[in-house]
Amino acid sequence: MTDKSASPIKVDIWSDVQCPWCYIGKRKFEAGAAAYGGAVEVEYHSFELAPDTPVDFDGSPVDYLSQRKGMPVEQVTRMLTNVTGIAASVGLDFDYDHVHQTNTVKAHELIHFAKAQGRQLDMKERLLKAYFVDGRHVGRIEDLADLAAEIGLDRKEVVRVLTDETYLAEVKADVAQAASYGIQGVPFFVIEGTYGVSGAQDATSFANVLEQARSEREAIK
Repeated sequence: MTDKSASPIKVDIWSDVQCPWCYIGKRKFEAGAAAYGGAVEVEYHSFELAPDTPVDFDGSPVDYLSQRKGMPVEQVTRMLTNVTGIAASVGLDFDYDHVHQTNTVKAHELIHFAKAQGRQLDMKERLLKAYFVDGRHVGRIEDLADLAAEIGLDRKEVVRVLTDETYLAEVKADVAQAASYGIQGVPFFVIEGTYGVSGAQDATSFANVLEQARSEREAIK
């Protein structure tokens, strides 16, 4: 039997904080990784679904999608009801009535800062929960600093780096790399720099591709 703990399978994930399928996909990937059973190293990368969104959008997600995307309100409402049901199936309690539509570039900068502190995964999870479940604002510096402090990061340092745009170049580099890969939607998973998996696939699909990546790596040793 091959030792799956020998070295982790590297998984790079492009996603956005205000992408519902990214949160759903995160849960499905986590279930798939658990089923795979081996070591997995995850790194998140920035992707902005709506970079032109104002930080304080005056309206709800329904307003945003109907106004900006030209979708009928009834269609948007049905779509959000559907995605809320799918989220519930993986243990997520989406609350679209209290979601603050916003610009996510600062949230992405914060995720990069957290990465430098060894806390990227914790920060990503906190931001997704804040946006979809808790009704928190994830676009303003002070609100982001509060969320960062909740997971133990230095609040004043967070305010400083977000104000100074210390990690903006890293965000832009992630976005550019996504473009070079041809990524047009998220979540998008790149396994071992070789396999691309688009969307919130079933846990079994993720487990299978992780196993395939491990098997092929072992075969060339």
